[in-house]
Amino acid sequence: MYNLIKLSNGLRVVLEEIDYVNSISAGLWVKNGSRNENKQNNGISHFIEHMLFKGTLNRSSKQIAEAVEDVGGQLNAFTGKEATCYYVKILDTHLDLALDVISDMLFNSKFSEEDIEKEKGVVIEEIYMNEDSPEDVLMDLHNEAIWGKESIALPILGTIDTVKSFTRQQIVDYVSSHYIPENCVLSIAGKFNEKEIINLIEKYFGEWKVRNKEITNYSHPAILNNHLFKKKKIEQLHISLGLNGVKAGSEDAYTLLLLNNILGGGASSILFQKIREEKGRCYSIYSYLSSFNNAGVVTIYTGLNSKYAIEVVKLIKEEIERFSNMDISRERLLKGKEQLKGSYILGLESTSSRMFNNGKSVLFLNKINKPEDIIKKIDNIDNDKIKKVMDNTFKKGIINSAYVGEECDLELMKILIEKDTIPFNNNPSTLI
Repeated sequence: MYNLIKLSNGLRVVLEEIDYVNSISAGLWVKNGSRNENKQNNGISHFIEHMLFKGTLNRSSKQIAEAVEDVGGQLNAFTGKEATCYYVKILDTHLDLALDVISDMLFNSKFSEEDIEKEKGVVIEEIYMNEDSPEDVLMDLHNEAIWGKESIALPILGTIDTVKSFTRQQIVDYVSSHYIPENCVLSIAGKFNEKEIINLIEKYFGEWKVRNKEITNYSHPAILNNHLFKKKKIEQLHISLGLNGVKAGSEDAYTLLLLNNILGGGASSILFQKIREEKGRCYSIYSYLSSFNNAGVVTIYTGLNSKYAIEVVKLIKEEIERFSNMDISRERLLKGKEQLKGSYILGLESTSSRMFNNGKSVLFLNKINKPEDIIKKIDNIDNDKIKKVMDNTFKKGIINSAYVGEECDLELMKILIEKDTIPFNNNPSTLI
């Protein structure tokens, strides 16, 4: 059973009662991430996430962790491009404690100068760790190629220079203007008594009021035609290729997911079978979707010996062109729908996954995506929808790319991607 309510201060609350479990997951979602930042304060959202665990007026950092872990619970958080989430998974008998800890971190964090300076060192080490991962470096580089100077291109961790520059006043001012009820959603899923839980929510969050408000609104960034290379002394060349996608909440999302699964979503996909299994040119190759407010992309990733790069990028381009001109058979369409439904339902097997799903949906779309509604959308995918989505995404081909490794012929890659390298019959002739 679902319930969506709004407190008098503007905080939205989404509740999903699951009476056959003995756990509960509570998460505070804040519509704030690296996309809310600029080049001067890049990384401050992620840094604030760290700081909320460093101690409050009521608890030390150790006591924050112990409060939840001593009763067998889990406390964590994450920051993305558009949201930060602080969450607790705990036995349903300790719901009061979960809301107490989250609200204490939110309203009573000390942000002491000493803790800020210590945490700068921790986050800088995280940035160094990111730099040691070619996949992470590649993702940040490709974001720059896709979005250019738009804030959506900024790295979530920020840079060493920006992290070093943060001051206590800057952090306090940012929290007071961005961490406001209107920008937030409290998502709770699990076993609870509805009357009791509403009273607890009012107790811990009902008096939340702020003066300086900055309501989050995002731009409509264009997907750019850029190709970037970053030299790194590693064995493989890591490649990321970008295509048009769909924005978050789009009615075309599930159709694109189905098509993406066929092209590069798993071991049975076209790209995996052609480039790894048939050609033996790489160990890892896959495609995935990234959907944001007012923007979306499809990304194809592979890592391989640089001597195969030209061949493999050409093969990927050929397979995209072939795929975008194929008809999807009735059998393949039914199979694709079952794959989508299976992965979606299996992904909702825990209270935490339900909490995440509901919180994100209400935060960005202001509605609850119920499983039965999603299943209906998947079942309604037909060939007309497939053609429409195919024409707007895969048929437009590769638009941008990024490469991380020892060497890359970037100019040749540009020519290969941007020009028609093979003749192709646009009349669909093959069923898949």
